[in-house]
Amino acid sequence: MAKRASTRKKTKKKSTKKAGGAKRAAKKVARKKAARKKAGRSGGASKKTTRKGAKKKTAKASSAKRSGARRIKVDASRYVHLPADSNQALGIGQFACDFMSGRIGDPAPSVVERTNLFHVDSVFCALSAIALGTNAPTILRDEALSYPAREGEGGACIYGSRVRVKPEKAVVANSAAAREWDSNGTNFGYNPALGHTAGEFGHNDFYPVALAAAQARGLDGAQALRGMILVDEIRGRLAEVFSLKTYKIDHVVHGAIASAATYGAMMGATPEQIESAIGMVVAHYIPWRAIRAGKQLSDSKGASAAISSEVAVLSVQRAMRGFLGPRDIFRNPEAIFRFFEPTTGAKDRWTEVAPAPFDLVLAHSGEDFAVMGMHFKLGLYEHQSAGALQGVIDLVSKHADLLEKPNGANIKKITIVAYEPAYGIIGNPAKMDPRTRQSADHSMAYIVSTLLRKALEYVQKHGALPVGGGANDLVWKALMLSPYDYAEHESAIFHPVTRALMKKINFEHGGPSYDKRYPDGIPTSVRIHDAKGKKRDSGMVMYPAGHARNDTADLRLILNHKFKLLGQLAIADPMAGVRRFDALQEKSAKDVASLCDFAIERRGDFQ
Repeated sequence: MAKRASTRKKTKKKSTKKAGGAKRAAKKVARKKAARKKAGRSGGASKKTTRKGAKKKTAKASSAKRSGARRIKVDASRYVHLPADSNQALGIGQFACDFMSGRIGDPAPSVVERTNLFHVDSVFCALSAIALGTNAPTILRDEALSYPAREGEGGACIYGSRVRVKPEKAVVANSAAAREWDSNGTNFGYNPALGHTAGEFGHNDFYPVALAAAQARGLDGAQALRGMILVDEIRGRLAEVFSLKTYKIDHVVHGAIASAATYGAMMGATPEQIESAIGMVVAHYIPWRAIRAGKQLSDSKGASAAISSEVAVLSVQRAMRGFLGPRDIFRNPEAIFRFFEPTTGAKDRWTEVAPAPFDLVLAHSGEDFAVMGMHFKLGLYEHQSAGALQGVIDLVSKHADLLEKPNGANIKKITIVAYEPAYGIIGNPAKMDPRTRQSADHSMAYIVSTLLRKALEYVQKHGALPVGGGANDLVWKALMLSPYDYAEHESAIFHPVTRALMKKINFEHGGPSYDKRYPDGIPTSVRIHDAKGKKRDSGMVMYPAGHARNDTADLRLILNHKFKLLGQLAIADPMAGVRRFDALQEKSAKDVASLCDFAIERRGDFQ
């Protein structure tokens, strides 16, 4: 027995001289032992062991607090709960197989409609990027065509082609094109109902995975769309419980895990094979945010999701051939999850018998799917700038005098106040002088100044901005940022009016009052001082047009304009293109097989 316990016992014996004293002392010690045991400590342990037990309990408690894991109760008729102390990789595999087979799952019509809309949005982003000959999509499309599918292999198609290629190559080409403009949907990883508010980013880049699987297996549109709902659900829920960006890991990891699960389930893999594929993805293919750091960004930024989804498909293929990847990867102490968020104390840091840092709750029925909390971009811009764009649109719509002088001379100073991570990603000084398209679309100063320049030009041409819509919808349409607003010449990135406006911008971090409101909203305020020093203040913008919780904008109206704006760059009849891809659940297997078989107009090389 430890010295503390025996010392206390001796002391008690010395002070207890009447009959029965020793017995009462023993009972008292026993009660203390029981109390310590209840608190997570062993009464017979030494101080060292006791501290060790306390550390274990603290680590587990902090993990539970971080994820809300130990308090979760879910409706099994709508959700599957994968506890932190379970094999979540296998659980995801089982969930994916059950959902795709129809054993579980009845998404509400609103979920089907919203997923269709995000899918069409991503396709039109892709088609315009292909039409303008952007670098990464062009290279990856050429690469895909050099990997034709073998006779009887199935294969999948890249957009604008009937040629069957290896599925993973169709995925990397189509996904890169969808992401090239950084204009498709996004999520912020925020689910306060469960206490899951990790706030990781993510984007609707992974629909080509479901399309490739459907084409390779000859599935119909209902199955293809179900796969798209599935990939969004898995990656969206992972974004709610684990913040990759906190550890400088690129956000596409969650999408890669979801891609492995979705592709595997659609291709007939077992849950165990999907578990193995997820293990390979996490153990072998972790991308770092070096992809997005620095003053001038590269093709890697737009192609990150594509490359990760490609290796996810390859991992599934290997697993289905019998390759065994690491199992139970979420509880593996040397994988990213427990490595960065330990669930054990220092001495047990690397033990394999410990929970993951989070519980995972996945929806299979009803309306509460992750996709319902995702956001649209109404043009080309980094999603952290949406609040500032709404603020500027509101100000110039209300105060026409700000746009009186075509060179912007009536605008003296612009102050943008926002939250972290907006400042760190698109507002920091390194982003004040973008010289490439990839850097410009991650520069708050450039994005806002370009919108203002377009407003000045519109007023000079038409006399005034259009009026209408709960979120000034008609102004969103009139000033919508297009690919040409990011061209690397004097018509865009180096436009003298844009550059002059950029010099007037001051970006401020709003501090705790702003930070605490993200990622529920995009808390941003814009103040513009005119030439006479008069201040115009937008007030705090939380839910700009396109945000999942915005209830003032006519979303379909603005998105239809976006589809026309991007679609006319690639196809003769943009609305016919919308009809080709929309209502995917109504398409036959034959329709899905030929979905990519149409001509894309080419308009030269766009850097």
